[in-house]
Amino acid sequence: MTAIVPVRPAIGFTALLLICTTLTGAHAQDASPWAEDSHSAIRLLAGSRSGAVVLGGIAFRLQPGWKTYWRTPGDSGVPPRFDFSKSDNIEAVTVLWPAPRPFPDGAGGTSLGYKDHVVLPLRIALKAADKPAVLRMAISYAVCDKLCVPVEADAELPFVNVASTEDNALSSALDTVPKPANIGDPTPLTIRDVHRDGPTNVIVDVAATGADNLNLYVEGPTPDWSLPLPKRLDHTAPDLTRFVFALDGLPPGAKPEGAALKFTLVGGNRAYEFNVNLQ
Repeated sequence: MTAIVPVRPAIGFTALLLICTTLTGAHAQDASPWAEDSHSAIRLLAGSRSGAVVLGGIAFRLQPGWKTYWRTPGDSGVPPRFDFSKSDNIEAVTVLWPAPRPFPDGAGGTSLGYKDHVVLPLRIALKAADKPAVLRMAISYAVCDKLCVPVEADAELPFVNVASTEDNALSSALDTVPKPANIGDPTPLTIRDVHRDGPTNVIVDVAATGADNLNLYVEGPTPDWSLPLPKRLDHTAPDLTRFVFALDGLPPGAKPEGAALKFTLVGGNRAYEFNVNLQ
């Protein structure tokens, strides 16, 4: 190995300064600047550039006491809306959603969303893996405390680095996204059964061994379904927890028979997602 020793200390300092500046620039390329308003801020994150599918993220930072919403906001609220159509060399963007938390909506109901900070992972399909790619996003979302405030923001970020400084943050965010599961899977947290109870109610039996803060959420096959939050029943068997919800909030003309429902089951630090065709 050949070691190059600087002739004068000043030259070594200049070289070191140049290296530090280059590393700082590389770090900055992995995240866009924060787009801030008075109660929140958002920015884009870029994962490592490798292959035709790359990982990115949308980071939200919320002021204390303020919250924003999940893709299905619960009894009240507004879900975020995204527009990636002005991006370069990007075929499709899939938004992945960390498990939400419930909170009172101030009107006697329950809303679903996030407080403090959250990263929504993005699965990004490139048109050409060997060409430059730039993700451009226009976003509208709401933040709420005692009042709700609408927010609109724009962000832009090129995906350039083979190894990103945001990979760990994106990996941690992926860990909070509910895992796909099937009814009856032999896991400590699972749905055992989904069945109708008469024409209007649906019963969901959940096995949850040692799970704290157990919550169940249900979504219809399209966003215009507005199903209520499942309610937990008392006096169930020792090894299961029973939830019930009414088949309310269906769009005009929609039939529940055969409807593709999505259940999100959250308990402790585990979360699973089940797709069920209602019988």
